[in-house]
Amino acid sequence: MKKVLLSLSALIMLSACNGGQKKKATDQTDNPLMTASILEFQAPDFSKIKIEHFMPAFEEGMKQQNEEIEAIIKNSEAPSFANTIEAMEKTGQLLTRTSAVFFGLTGADGTDERREVEEKISTKLSAHSDGIFMNDKLFQRVKTVYDNEYKNLIGEEAKLLQVYYDKFVQSGALLNEQDKETLKGINTELAELSTKFGNMLTDATKAASIYVDNKDRLKGMTEEEIVSAGKAAEADGKSGMYKLGITNTTQQPILTKLDDRELRKEVLEASLHRTDHGQYDTGNLITRMAELRVQKAKLLGFKNFAEWKLQDQVAKTPERVDEFISGLVKNYTPRIAEDAAMLEAYARKTAGTDFQLEAWDWDYYAEKLRTEKFGIDEKTISEYFVLDSVVKNGIFYMANKLYGLTFKERTDLPGYQTDIHVYDVFDADGSKMAIFYTDYYRRDTKSGGAWMGNWVEQSHLLNTRPVIYNVMNIEKPTEGQPALVSWDHVTTIFHEFGHALHGLFANQKYPMLSGTNVARDFVEMPSQFHEHWASYPEIFDNYAKHYSTGEAMPAELKTKFMESLTFLSSYSLGENMAAVTLDMGWHKLTAEDKKVQDVTAFEEETLKKAGLLNRQVPPRYRSSYFRHIWSNGYSAGYYAYLWSEVMDQDTYIWFTENGALTRENGDKLRKHLLSIGNTRDFNEAFKEFTGKDKPDVNSLLRGRGIIK
Repeated sequence: MKKVLLSLSALIMLSACNGGQKKKATDQTDNPLMTASILEFQAPDFSKIKIEHFMPAFEEGMKQQNEEIEAIIKNSEAPSFANTIEAMEKTGQLLTRTSAVFFGLTGADGTDERREVEEKISTKLSAHSDGIFMNDKLFQRVKTVYDNEYKNLIGEEAKLLQVYYDKFVQSGALLNEQDKETLKGINTELAELSTKFGNMLTDATKAASIYVDNKDRLKGMTEEEIVSAGKAAEADGKSGMYKLGITNTTQQPILTKLDDRELRKEVLEASLHRTDHGQYDTGNLITRMAELRVQKAKLLGFKNFAEWKLQDQVAKTPERVDEFISGLVKNYTPRIAEDAAMLEAYARKTAGTDFQLEAWDWDYYAEKLRTEKFGIDEKTISEYFVLDSVVKNGIFYMANKLYGLTFKERTDLPGYQTDIHVYDVFDADGSKMAIFYTDYYRRDTKSGGAWMGNWVEQSHLLNTRPVIYNVMNIEKPTEGQPALVSWDHVTTIFHEFGHALHGLFANQKYPMLSGTNVARDFVEMPSQFHEHWASYPEIFDNYAKHYSTGEAMPAELKTKFMESLTFLSSYSLGENMAAVTLDMGWHKLTAEDKKVQDVTAFEEETLKKAGLLNRQVPPRYRSSYFRHIWSNGYSAGYYAYLWSEVMDQDTYIWFTENGALTRENGDKLRKHLLSIGNTRDFNEAFKEFTGKDKPDVNSLLRGRGIIK
């Protein structure tokens, strides 16, 4: 997953009541969360926020929102859009502010103290959300407005009313009281299990690190990487050893380099089995969550959880997702067989005629073959990707050329850790429109992956401007060494910045509809679209400068590098489709299905049915460490990356056919897709921009080099 979105609507849904607990008699006048920050655009003052501030702010925020909701219910005037729907949008501002800061910090810097608070608050937040969206008196007011006013409303007001009405129904507002209590219990348990899963996975991934006591086994790594691995081991109290950390995905970046096949196997096995044994076994957690989601769907009148989850998405039904993936598999299957045969034949030249290609070999030999075929290697290429240049001369340059934006770094706003950079964002007319934070380096307290979030979300109603952040997990270089990044890191930087732009361009009155608060299978379109510009010649030449000479990448090297980008690309498609298939497999379970007892057997059966069981191409995430679907809101939604990719490919094709990198094109995209929030039908907006009735799935296959 490449992102996390913190939004007002999500925080309302995550909110929680105080459960009758007595508030400690603590003076909170110095709690900076209790009032809006006085810093520009209400940016959080991290220099003043302490761990002891969160629980009182959460409790007071829940109390205030409950009082605000009660005032709406008791309003003696007839229910109207203004006194019910718009009034709801104004509730919970303290809770939203506290949640935005807290959950942003737990992802980027999840200390033990913050995780303790998270475990305490998660079930309360779930209960609070249920207390709002299952409140019959409140729902009756919403329903009255819906029945009486919807047909006369237009624009944001009509959309907001529809979203609220649907949210109430989807949350169980139509259930009888007994079923509501049952659902509340399910939601509370799911919140508790989800939090436990996320924290356990963070610990498991850290614990899965491999420590090597023989430097000779690290052949293939650069000297700088070996030194860094030694220092990492020393920091863990293992002096004289070398630490190979495990990242969030199944495949590990280090596998492209290690000559030692047994060590490659050790690393991949550590990744694959990080959460299926011992104290970090998440099996019971995920099977129970799957069971609870089946129960929830049945209570709400759906055959399975995927049906319930997809009802307001672009795809609409699990069947459409299955049809979409099945169509990709038909083209993928012969291509992956060809690529595997080619790679195995290549490996046998040096490894022997009996060599059998395994998953831990794929990236290693793919990189060697790529180097031989195109005359390039990852180390040489990465020397042209300096992190600071990728940011300032890459994504910022792109934003200026397409949208007229400019960025100016500032040092007066406090960060929550070292290595945080903060930028003012100026629109084309010179007006300051937002603040943007970057947190790119890995730390042990940071969740795996990369994401975007909001410290403050845009809303004309609340008079707030976007304060947005991007987080990644790039290994920090040793002191005195340049911050060189891989091509995967480069595209991820562009990807997450695409999410940031989606949030920066938010121009809505209501926070529920603002910016990135859109369907999961649309939200990845802006991010993935902006990945294309990483390899666009003018932008590439502007940031891809050698770290020591400052020279641009030579033309011949650049040509070979660009030609190599889709080489053996079937693997990436396969591992992603396998992950999508596991996600949908879990969430298409019905009440008639037996509870899953053996996670591995379930995975094998599910992948086999889809034609994706392949020992050489394991899923991007196995079920037991699939954070997206168990704790990050992508349950029955991981398909969104591939679904959105079809749209982003078609959108980029439109650009290339209409002058590509121009302000006119950028302004059109901003107007019709990037700034509309959740105010329009996305299929209609897409058609209006591209002129196509629907996205063309072949655009994805061509973009990945699977078909011509």
